[in-house]
Amino acid sequence: MKKSKQPGENISLKTKKSESPAVMEWINSQTNLMDSIRYLIENEVRANGVRNLQRYVPADRTAAPVAVSYPEIAPVSLPANARKEERTADDEIDEDDIETWM
Repeated sequence: MKKSKQPGENISLKTKKSESPAVMEWINSQTNLMDSIRYLIENEVRANGVRNLQRYVPADRTAAPVAVSYPEIAPVSLPANARKEERTADDEIDEDDIETWM
């Protein structure tokens, strides 16, 4: 039985000699490869739970082209109490404030 990985332990990754150019381009465009992989894992777990992908993805994926689609990003709506409030005259800094800081 394979030993379970623990947080902080190293994992090793190796590309195939026949790795697709798209995969290599993606890998080489990451500034933090592990964080990018972590992000993909988090999305997979959120969407499908923890599962062994080898049971769901074909080992040979050369026949099917990789479809690239980008989901629409919904605008972020901040809660009312998080919105920046307009400044009032009481919020302005005056000469007396500056003198107390010196």
